[in-house]
Amino acid sequence: MMIQTKNLTKVYDKDGVRTVALDGVSFQVAKGEFVAIMGPSGSGKSTLMHILGALDTPTAGNYLLNGQEVGRMDDDQLADIRNREIGFVFQSYNLLPRTTALKNVILPMAYGGVIRSERRNKALGLLKLVGLADRVEHTSSQLSGGQQQRVAIARALALDPAIILADEPTGNLATAQSDEIMGIFTDLNRQGHTIVMITHEPSVAKYAKRTIVLRDGRIVTDEKQ
Repeated sequence: MMIQTKNLTKVYDKDGVRTVALDGVSFQVAKGEFVAIMGPSGSGKSTLMHILGALDTPTAGNYLLNGQEVGRMDDDQLADIRNREIGFVFQSYNLLPRTTALKNVILPMAYGGVIRSERRNKALGLLKLVGLADRVEHTSSQLSGGQQQRVAIARALALDPAIILADEPTGNLATAQSDEIMGIFTDLNRQGHTIVMITHEPSVAKYAKRTIVLRDGRIVTDEKQ
């Protein structure tokens, strides 16, 4: 299994107020799956995404990624897992604004161990994959929202991650652009990429092959499409 969680629990304690964000969450994601995680505000889906992305650690329970126990790693180990195993796609794109699409995709390769002579060709190939072969020298500020998200997807693939984690990837896009981005995710999944996506939109979740719904920190449904 690519992802395994068992009794995953996350409790926040601030100023004596105890909040249970995740309450015994257990599920598995196999290599090549496309899973949407849904739930209302406060359901725990963002907390779950942070733990799956090695941005946070659980209070209790287990999280294994590619057979590695992530939930007990220290900060340096978590950073290494984020760099090597996880490709992130965020709602706000998180691109460098005055930097070209090409350089935005090359950047993670620079600290990810990709040989310098290979970086440019690999980045060009990824931008072609997402339909931006004619925009490689455009800066982020010269691109539409949909084009910026395409760059972000190409960047997420730069280090050949085990999984792609997409957090509301169409949240800032119009419907037509949203459909185009989800078409790219669908194609990537067909090519064998494992994708876990958080969304609150049923029209976006329908592109996934499986939907997990959280409520009050627990899984209430887990259904294949």
